[in-house]
Amino acid sequence: MYLMRIGAPGAEKPVARVDDDTYVDLSDVVTDFDEAFFGSGGLDRVRPVVAERTAAGRVSRFAGERVGAPLARPHQILCIGLNYRDHAAESGMAVPDEPILFTKSPNTLIGPHDDVRIPRGSSKTDWEVELGIVIGRRVGYLDSVAEARDAIAGYVVVNDVSERGFQLERGGQWAKGKSAETFNPAGPWLATADEIDDVLALDMWLDVNGVRRQTGNTKTMIFDPYFIVHYLSQFLVLEPGDLINTGTPPGVGMGLTPPVYLQPGDVMELGIKQLGTQRQHVLGPR
Repeated sequence: MYLMRIGAPGAEKPVARVDDDTYVDLSDVVTDFDEAFFGSGGLDRVRPVVAERTAAGRVSRFAGERVGAPLARPHQILCIGLNYRDHAAESGMAVPDEPILFTKSPNTLIGPHDDVRIPRGSSKTDWEVELGIVIGRRVGYLDSVAEARDAIAGYVVVNDVSERGFQLERGGQWAKGKSAETFNPAGPWLATADEIDDVLALDMWLDVNGVRRQTGNTKTMIFDPYFIVHYLSQFLVLEPGDLINTGTPPGVGMGLTPPVYLQPGDVMELGIKQLGTQRQHVLGPR
């Protein structure tokens, strides 16, 4: 299934994408794609509904509605840093022996085509296309990587927008450079895990103002999604609907010579194979 939320911010309704033109309305079946939905077996509950309504032609046509993030605000957004060797190299940092963990504020989550706002005092706001993992059940101390595979509800495109000065020059606390408002566009849809044949064979890309900046593939990850979920479960409890950003390939603004950062008026376009595309206009500070 491909789950989406459409409508005005704070009033999105849950739907399942059928194709580029049509969807199945699920708002009479579930309240939202949130912690309660994922934690109560919501995916198994709506799967036959989607199949039945699609077969019966009970579909609606997209009519230009805003697309929200495909999951409601999660309990937490966890992020893995430097998870591509070539990105670590362009950042001038060592390839990690274990996943580097940091967090983003959950209220950074926005829709895939919503505006991204540069924060006050910023001169180094950067882009990062990433694969996002959505957790499907409450887990801790998973016994194996295979068990971690079963804990994943699905995958999304995310743009891990970052302010490099705040991240690296203000005490080395990455969360400060990651948690400004609008810094985590997600979607357009959540592809359930069964829809992805090989999560380590997904092409990914990002353009700024029509110029290709990032080109990569999930096959070059250092730590794959199953390892990451198992690893994190040894240190903290993962809740249903939690989002994990898994790192970015090379081509970020910080790694260019000279560095290039986002400016008001810029447009970012990005995507991952099977997971759709995003487009964000960049606004100046409030």
